[in-house]
Amino acid sequence: MWLRKHYASLRAQPRLIQAIWAMLAIEFLLALWEWQLALAAVACLTFLLTLVPMYLTSRLGIALPTPLLVGITIFIFATIFLGEAFDFYSRYWWWDVALHGTSALGFGLLGFLMVFMLFEGDRYAAPHWALALIAFSFAVTIGALWEIFEFAMDQAFGTNMQKSGLVDTMWDLVVDVIGASLGALAGWLYLIGRGPGPMRNLFEDFVAKNRRFYRKFKSQIK
Repeated sequence: MWLRKHYASLRAQPRLIQAIWAMLAIEFLLALWEWQLALAAVACLTFLLTLVPMYLTSRLGIALPTPLLVGITIFIFATIFLGEAFDFYSRYWWWDVALHGTSALGFGLLGFLMVFMLFEGDRYAAPHWALALIAFSFAVTIGALWEIFEFAMDQAFGTNMQKSGLVDTMWDLVVDVIGASLGALAGWLYLIGRGPGPMRNLFEDFVAKNRRFYRKFKSQIK
């Protein structure tokens, strides 16, 4: 079983991730005690989803920088558990906007890293703007597919994931485009040797941890 095999690595995860797991475990037990099966299921599902990035990276042989892994875990916790179980989407009007924006930014960064990986880290395999455009397109595509998923869930199961319908969908897509643009811009700035320190450090950390996928990477722009 994957959990048993990687038990040691799970225990070595950052304290913030372990704290989230502990909160989910406590909520799961309390929900069972009070026979709130729906809440218990959401807590269990959230925990399993936080393991998906670790499972996929271990299967693909990819190492994620710690800040990126923590960010993904927080996002899943905020989206599934806080958003659905505690109805943060209705309580706070900005909750959905914030999550869409951060997810689009994250997918923009991820899209850039994946495209850069396809070229084995060769800065000159394609124009910098082309790599940024592909990363932007990747992030927007993910956002559009998520909106289709929300529509399908509402139609098939009578949920209310789209909230106000067309207006909610369009604002989500606008936020997705803004977040994807920022992620792609960060990748472009990295290629030309500029950009904000945290983003640059994240890129460099990912490349360093996955050097075998970036054989043609040059640390200095000639």
